[in-house]
Amino acid sequence: MFPTIGHLLYYLFGISFTFPIQTLGLLVALSFFFAYLVFTAEFKRYEALGKIQGFTREVLVGGKATGAEIAVNSILGLLLGFKAFGAMFNYTEFFANPQAYLLSMKGNLVMGILTAAVFGFWVYADKKEHELEIPKLEVQTVHPYQLMGLIVFSVGFFGFIGAKLFDTVEHWNNFRYDPLGTLFNVRGFSYYGGLIFGALTYLYIGHRRGMKLVHLADIGSPGMMLAYGIGRIGCQLAGDGDWGIVNEHAKPGFLPQWMWSFKYPHNAINAGLPIPDCDGNYCNQLLYGVYPTPFYEATICILFFMLMWAFRDKIKIPGAMFFLYLILNGGERFLIEQIRVNPKYHILGLMFTQAGFIGFLMVMGGLVGFAFIIRHRKNNLHGQHATA
Repeated sequence: MFPTIGHLLYYLFGISFTFPIQTLGLLVALSFFFAYLVFTAEFKRYEALGKIQGFTREVLVGGKATGAEIAVNSILGLLLGFKAFGAMFNYTEFFANPQAYLLSMKGNLVMGILTAAVFGFWVYADKKEHELEIPKLEVQTVHPYQLMGLIVFSVGFFGFIGAKLFDTVEHWNNFRYDPLGTLFNVRGFSYYGGLIFGALTYLYIGHRRGMKLVHLADIGSPGMMLAYGIGRIGCQLAGDGDWGIVNEHAKPGFLPQWMWSFKYPHNAINAGLPIPDCDGNYCNQLLYGVYPTPFYEATICILFFMLMWAFRDKIKIPGAMFFLYLILNGGERFLIEQIRVNPKYHILGLMFTQAGFIGFLMVMGGLVGFAFIIRHRKNNLHGQHATA
């Protein structure tokens, strides 16, 4: 596996140098980037169709930098300088475990304060350069796609919180015995927790700007499917623990071994037993081959995205794209949970995982949604015949 980009570059090009950026982290960042492109394209398309409209806002032009603007920029500068220069000056520790270092309280306070001062002065000087003797209010038109910067930041922030909270609930026994260790564990995140919190944040931002929830849900569906597929590529490449159960069945002849049963050598979480003659970090592999479920999910979800993208112009009924997403994504996750390693709940004689249960609810929600659309269309047809 390729826990860092350095490992991946060495495998692809034979270039050996220390590059501690985590492969999973990079793929998650790419998933946000490509989702940004898809969301932007859909916002523009829906605005061109007249389903959503831009809005106006008043902006003060020529005013001085406010205390809040200086404070926010200074805080961002403090965090950036504290961590970035801390990583530079303690590179060996940072390289050993970048995620743990970034989420710790370690850093360089002096450089953090200096960077905060630079960021604060930067916004002050920029405002000063454009300051008018008498500031004036201007009415600006904002197109929906221009909200994407705010949406990406907000969805990332609240999605992170949701992913951590859902994972904490899923591993409740760990939380009971070690609350802080569980909450600040760099590996404990739930996809559906991030999806639910992120989706609610996205819907809230769009609805406040006058857009209908049904259109927002349709706009976001292809992008969410693509982002999930790209994120799972990162899980597969890094070996982050999101794999399946042990696969003891005979391999079909047409499949490579790693597509059927894989031990995830050099995985990012050092799970399994030491690999002979391997020194340094990431020198473990699983004792038995498991189903490479991240590969299955990445393949299926990217194909689903291509399907949704190809037929997006033909799906004209409001809500249909979103209900299709619920059925495809929920059904895929419900089925994959049958061969995935996850804590299982036992209620009323039924055994299921948190993600499997949520996937089942998504499928049911999608089916109910399509049933509502069909019934609504039938009622409209009966009404037209009655008035004819």
